[in-house]
Amino acid sequence: MSRESTDVFAQPIRFLKRVGSVRAEALEAAGMTTCYDLLQYFPRRHLDRSNTSLINEALGSSSPVTIIGVVRACGVTGFKKSKRFEAIVEDERGDRVSCVWFQRTKWIASVFNPGDRVALHGRVRLYRRSPSMSHPDFDKLDTSGPSLETGRIVSLYHGSATFDRVGLSSRVFRRIIFDLIKERGLGFPEVLPQWILDEHGLIDGRVALRAIHFPKNRDELAEARRRLVFEELFFIQLLMARTRQSRSVEPAARFDPPGFQTTRFLGNLPFDLTAGQRRVLAEIAHDTQTGVQMNRLLQGDVGSGKTIVAVAAMLQAVDSGFQAAFLAPTEILAEQHYTNLRDYFDFLDVSMRLLTGGQKAAHRREVLHDIASGGARIVVGTHALIQEGVVFNRLGVAVVDEQHRFGVMQRANLFRKGENPHILMMTATPIPRSLAMTLYGDLDVSIMREMPANRKPVVTEIYREKRREEAYKKLEGELRNGRQAYVVYPLVSESEKLDLKDAMTGLDTIRDRFPDYRVELVHGRMSSAEKDDAMSRFKAGTVHILVATTVIEVGVDVANASVMIIEHAERFGLSQLHQLRGRVGRGAEQSYCFLMASHKQTEEGRLRLEAMEQTTDGFRIAEADLRLRGAGDFFGTRQSGLAELRIADLVADVDILAQAREAAQKLVRMDPDLADPHHAVLSEFFERFYAERYLGFAKVG
Repeated sequence: MSRESTDVFAQPIRFLKRVGSVRAEALEAAGMTTCYDLLQYFPRRHLDRSNTSLINEALGSSSPVTIIGVVRACGVTGFKKSKRFEAIVEDERGDRVSCVWFQRTKWIASVFNPGDRVALHGRVRLYRRSPSMSHPDFDKLDTSGPSLETGRIVSLYHGSATFDRVGLSSRVFRRIIFDLIKERGLGFPEVLPQWILDEHGLIDGRVALRAIHFPKNRDELAEARRRLVFEELFFIQLLMARTRQSRSVEPAARFDPPGFQTTRFLGNLPFDLTAGQRRVLAEIAHDTQTGVQMNRLLQGDVGSGKTIVAVAAMLQAVDSGFQAAFLAPTEILAEQHYTNLRDYFDFLDVSMRLLTGGQKAAHRREVLHDIASGGARIVVGTHALIQEGVVFNRLGVAVVDEQHRFGVMQRANLFRKGENPHILMMTATPIPRSLAMTLYGDLDVSIMREMPANRKPVVTEIYREKRREEAYKKLEGELRNGRQAYVVYPLVSESEKLDLKDAMTGLDTIRDRFPDYRVELVHGRMSSAEKDDAMSRFKAGTVHILVATTVIEVGVDVANASVMIIEHAERFGLSQLHQLRGRVGRGAEQSYCFLMASHKQTEEGRLRLEAMEQTTDGFRIAEADLRLRGAGDFFGTRQSGLAELRIADLVADVDILAQAREAAQKLVRMDPDLADPHHAVLSEFFERFYAERYLGFAKVG
């Protein structure tokens, strides 16, 4: 097929019939500049108006119906608050129905005229013994062309205030897209090769584009959607597969097998590694000895022991003559990791430095010198590690903790600090399979589900306000047994706008209720030094109850803490709740998480709390979170690099995703450079409409 085959998709939208410069500007502001963009502006839903009814047949029907008739009389009646617009419509049998609108009467009056042929959509009821419709949807039928509003399945499109201002209603979108398909549809290319269509039972792409907007029936609509979902996911997976393939030919540091420091560290641990830890360590050791850059995502639930794996990976770099970097999202977490690693390395001859933004200039210069000279073999830090002026001597591996908290470009800056350093990204937020295939399809994924043998699942219970004292008595029992507790609030201080408990008020409440125990406060507005001091006292056991905000969500590790109380738990996301719960249950004793719930909770809030109560498995919680929030909000598209999907749903379409992934990987094995003439249209389409949209994200991972 000739190179011009995809040009029809790339043609500017502003020259289409019914568009013009004003509407074109509104469409372009919404991200639609080409004909392909317009065709990909898929309906938000479809209304089945394929069957029409006569007025007398529709009387008493429990479902909305479509009635076609002629306006015999119309006008505004009543005064002021009782003003309404009424139209009398007659069907082909001569029966009449009175249609009444009490809102937007002035606008509706400008639309209706006697003699207009209209379609009405709604329920027909008897009012004063006569057929009546209240606020029916309506469409004026255009006698100059095919009806796109009645007698068929009708597409409805997302609107906006901007679209309303320039007259871009669903009716207008239908006309613009209909004209585009009618005039240029025969020139639309088939972008998937025949072997993929045959293997996966997909309909022709041209048919799918027409049928998603103007389906003949429900079966055709389902086939069109399946084809277009497959196509969207296929090209994303193709990008992932090609990115992964390109990385496989880039030279990277070649590590030696685990040496003296690594072996000594693992041998001196006071516990046995889990099967998951041993498996992941073997995968990392294999990857780093190939001379090809490792790009591995380590998913491990809260408390599964990811840090031990990270330390061993960094020591393997040190054993091989390289440096290692450990990037944490916050100063408090970076400092905690630094302290923990320093404890691990007491018996090892490994120099380590901490780099954060809050360090004094003289100390910072000293740290930067040690990094650049190679004297610092392991460097722990925050975003300060990826700033200009930080130069590594020989960076061999970079570990990114809680990777979803870093934007893709931030991670990219770290990776440029060395010559293709090995990358180990870690997350304690388990990622559902469908999202992992989409976000991280170019990475190797390791999963650690096993927990250390001495860990007991945290008992989680939902409490209403009337049971608060019951929760406090359980907390008191734990304190008497020498344990510690967290009480978490959604706000730092009282808010006039939100009727929520806050940490500062909560501090007084908890101190009054537990006068025999020391209670302190930690929150995000405190300085790093103040937070560190409070956390140090809690870790040392001199503070019994820590009142906090979500500043303690990640990384805080106090094995003696056995109770977590979360106030207004319905206000937190599932991932946040799971992370907070993970602050307890880190020792051998039984631990508890009490979810204090307000009676003013949404249905989604109720489902979140029930999911927390039913399971401590982070992977099951992640799947529930994805179902409730959708893929775009799971991490946030800006941070995760997930471009917005136009038609695919990563919850509903996971089976199609698996097929698309399989097809993309097969294609790359068959034709790595997409040089086969049979793949010419696919290659051109991919470069033109997908590579630019996703490439910046995929290169980083």
